[in-house]
Amino acid sequence: MLKLSCRSRVLLTGVLASVFIVTSNSGMTAEGNSTVETPVSGSVVKLSPESAQTGGGKTLSASQNLYFRRNWGVEVIGIHPVSSGLMLNFRYRITDPVKAKTLNDMKSKAYVIDNVTGTRLAVPAMEKLGELRSGATPETDRIYFMIFGNPGRLVKPGGSVSVVVGNFRVDGLVVN
Repeated sequence: MLKLSCRSRVLLTGVLASVFIVTSNSGMTAEGNSTVETPVSGSVVKLSPESAQTGGGKTLSASQNLYFRRNWGVEVIGIHPVSSGLMLNFRYRITDPVKAKTLNDMKSKAYVIDNVTGTRLAVPAMEKLGELRSGATPETDRIYFMIFGNPGRLVKPGGSVSVVVGNFRVDGLVVN
């Protein structure tokens, strides 16, 4: 059996909770709000169309999101701190699975660059879980995630980062 320190258990619990929420089923209500059903509790969280697209805060302009939809087959939702700020959760919605294959290809190196210090933050790999990112075959209109380590809470809310996955790059994302 794997023995973890108290801090490691707290971090792992936070990561797994965010993974369950992000990878859950999503749909639309009659009012036009997105719903997210968490598999753990079965509860439904309603999001306005604006917050569903931008993760609660505007991070990319409409023309930037149009660029990523046309050229990469993804809509960038945003990046935000999780696990008490010790990790960053980058979320994106697939609009064209063929174009978006790079993002879910586990062979593509993924990292975040802090635009202030230039520090690269990698995707942590857990012994039993592997890398904390989605490697599933992309499906249209599903939300996927990548978790990046943020040691010492280097990147803070309001900070600017770049997300790089293989040849895919998003510059100037604001951490919500």
